[in-house]
Amino acid sequence: MMKNKKKKDVRRVKTLPPMSVIVPFIMKDRVGSSNLMYDKINTVKLERYIKEKQVSEDMKNLSMMHVLIAAYCRLISQRPAINRFIRGQRVYTRRSIEVALTIKKEMTLESPDTVVKVTLQPDATIYDVYEALNKEIVNYRDNPGGDFDNTAKFLSYIPALVLRGVISLLTFLDYFNLLPKFLQKVSPFHCSMFITSMGSLGIPAIYHHLYDFGTCPAFIAFGAKRRRYEVNPDGSVYKHQFMDVKFTLDERICDGYYYAKALKLWKSFLNDPWCLDVPPEKVVEDID
Repeated sequence: MMKNKKKKDVRRVKTLPPMSVIVPFIMKDRVGSSNLMYDKINTVKLERYIKEKQVSEDMKNLSMMHVLIAAYCRLISQRPAINRFIRGQRVYTRRSIEVALTIKKEMTLESPDTVVKVTLQPDATIYDVYEALNKEIVNYRDNPGGDFDNTAKFLSYIPALVLRGVISLLTFLDYFNLLPKFLQKVSPFHCSMFITSMGSLGIPAIYHHLYDFGTCPAFIAFGAKRRRYEVNPDGSVYKHQFMDVKFTLDERICDGYYYAKALKLWKSFLNDPWCLDVPPEKVVEDID
């Protein structure tokens, strides 16, 4: 009996509607194909959930970042088109989820920053995200440097004119999916989603640009938690606790209706974060 072949993590989506096939040839770069969206997330349940985990399950480092990433993994498990990307004007999809984020060793002006990248699966729980993310962050802060920093350092030694040629060559190779796998692995520009916390800096969220190099189709930035008094329809006043979230999305990977439904579903997971404690009942596969 023949053994089942392991499914590829990345594959081209071949059964798209004609319009979705043509659009990447008209809108050729990722920056020019970016859509911006703003939303507010109620933080009351999220703060209670995080506090419960920190106290009762000794997840002392659990933060809003962990929960947002876990909810995004859960979203991809149900809306897999969000995990697509454009390469060579063609649409591809991933099975795993690669999340990139910028961190500092210390919160000081002098402390350098770097990017860490974690690979997760669509059935990941909050525990999987917590373990994977903390491992990368602790490893970096205990031993600064790593593959990305070492690669960037090596490139920084190349004379400017030559470096322009090297980057052009890497971009050409990436277009045809010929970029060496070890470079794709360390590159923060090759990921499912880039996320950044403006809240940790105490400032509002920003609309962050996408990158034309690489495969990243989504950039999410969330700001500091805020409180504001609002009026109910019956005239009563209540205190609204929320945080701003801003999205920059590559509109070529799926249509606006799909995006809208997906982001509503993401918010529903954040409104009931306890659902992230267990894997999803079913993981939906992207179309062929």
